[in-house]
Amino acid sequence: MKRNNVRNVAIIAHVDHGKTTIVDSLLKFSGQFTVKSDEAQDMVLDSNPLERERGMTILAKCASVNYKGNTINIVDTPGHADFGSEVERILKMVDGAILMIDAVDGPMPQTRFVLRKALTLGLKPIVVINKMDRYNATPNTVVDNVFDLFMNLGATNEQLDFPILYASGREGWASTIIDEKGKDMEPVFTTILSHVSSPEANIEKPLQMQVTILDYNNFLGNVGVGRILNGIVKKDQTIALVTDANANSPKITKASRIDKFYGLGKQEVELAGAGDIVSISGLEGVKVGDTVCSIDNILPLPKLSIDEPTVSMNFLVNDSPFAGHEGKFLTSRHIKARLEKEAQTNVGLKVETLKGEGRFKVSGRGNLHLTVLIETMRREGFEFSISSPEVIYKEKDGEIYEPMEYLTLDIESQYQGVIFELVGKRAAKLENIVNENENRVRFEYIIPSRALIGFKNEFLINTRGQGSLHHSFYDYLPKVNVSDLRTNGVFIAKERGRTTVYALNHLQISGKLFVNPGVEVYEGMIIGQNSRENDLIVNPCKLKKLTNMRSKGSDNTPLLKPATLMTLEQAVEYITPDELVEVTPTSIHLRKKNLNHLLRKRSSQNETEEL
Repeated sequence: MKRNNVRNVAIIAHVDHGKTTIVDSLLKFSGQFTVKSDEAQDMVLDSNPLERERGMTILAKCASVNYKGNTINIVDTPGHADFGSEVERILKMVDGAILMIDAVDGPMPQTRFVLRKALTLGLKPIVVINKMDRYNATPNTVVDNVFDLFMNLGATNEQLDFPILYASGREGWASTIIDEKGKDMEPVFTTILSHVSSPEANIEKPLQMQVTILDYNNFLGNVGVGRILNGIVKKDQTIALVTDANANSPKITKASRIDKFYGLGKQEVELAGAGDIVSISGLEGVKVGDTVCSIDNILPLPKLSIDEPTVSMNFLVNDSPFAGHEGKFLTSRHIKARLEKEAQTNVGLKVETLKGEGRFKVSGRGNLHLTVLIETMRREGFEFSISSPEVIYKEKDGEIYEPMEYLTLDIESQYQGVIFELVGKRAAKLENIVNENENRVRFEYIIPSRALIGFKNEFLINTRGQGSLHHSFYDYLPKVNVSDLRTNGVFIAKERGRTTVYALNHLQISGKLFVNPGVEVYEGMIIGQNSRENDLIVNPCKLKKLTNMRSKGSDNTPLLKPATLMTLEQAVEYITPDELVEVTPTSIHLRKKNLNHLLRKRSSQNETEEL
């Protein structure tokens, strides 16, 4: 049995290829909001403040439109591989996918990642070549590259017979003809109805729905979102929550409220049937992957398969002299509760409690995955310290394997030499070179994940900001030797105080400063980078001594260079294993793990003796 008037489709693509912009145009065309309404903002589904600031989708979101009597449920998914767990869950509850490709960039590393997931699940994607309004668009070449990508990923004959649309999400049109500008977004809806199959649904069978997205309502409690595969569910119906672990003793709860997606919001309904994507409120203790069943027929669905984490960081209770000055939530109890709550909804995240008070190991799919969590927590008022990221190794047949990334660098030809030097010391293996034109070239590498830590900043500096890079998880391969990536030492504050212009003026001669004058520092805090390899204990709070002799220029104010103020991502990538990043709602500080110089020296001597 099929629901012929329903289509469930996900939009997948590489970062910044226009997924959310296309959704905006689809919603406007379907009449969900007009240009004059308050809702008609850009990237309307990116409602999270972090998403709007970064210009990228982090959390998957649902919207629904009505087109010629058909309900089309559209799910916007993240494009970055670090949030791949979101994509995997969403693809489980749809019957088709729209693959967005930039008409200039073509297929990118994360295009390969999301497309592989869709093809593995048997979906037949619709290819949309977006950004056709760009003057340097090359749609013919992009289509050829897309076909090659499908072939490389082992697509079936049915999947290779994909329809192609040409569109401009910003201008709000789509066309089936490569050199003809469309009028509106109708071709997209027409293709969805003709190419995406209706959901298989049998309302006569016992209730089955797998929870793929979690939400929370202050009045109704936990909310589970998913697609009903079989049966029907009614408001206030007693239902069972089943996992592999509790299949014999399921949790009994009640569906206190059922909502369907209408446009950008939800609407309460009395019942919903197989094929519908709904949210059910009141599911106490629900987790991602749980199956909602009838209490008379306990039929759990297969467990969701999620890729394992590749990077971990330690979250520690802040023990610096500034602890408690800016944050509201400081204790290990607060941090543990917040991390456990995040792990319930963020299935790509793993949290472990380490030995000692206030120490937690948090593992995720990449640096971005973890730094987004850190940024969210600091905005909520949390204060803590984090260690340098470490990749997660695996052992196979007595050999150590490490995660590898597929790296794509798009640069001007004049920077080839310096890029070869940068990737050479990171044990990167060249896979492909593409000459885009006489001035630009694209390099594709397989590179260890740990070698990418701190690479982005160096890459942008050496290409004068004119290069672009993208990477996604490739595979676990045998561990390779990578030389130390940070060759410079740091300036470490000697004592607590407030920095002065006089002291910083003398320090800037020997390196680069991370703090401005008049900033509070403490012993063990990192306040700059040394131009040499060794760490230096310095006094940035030193005052100019008064004398009874004055010359004409003795009181001239020194000229200080602007301090290098690091973002959270830059700070995390910069530190070494013996350093921490102190994160508060308003500040980011770099520091040594051992604040006292004598303790650090004694610790390093003990490590040397053990070796």
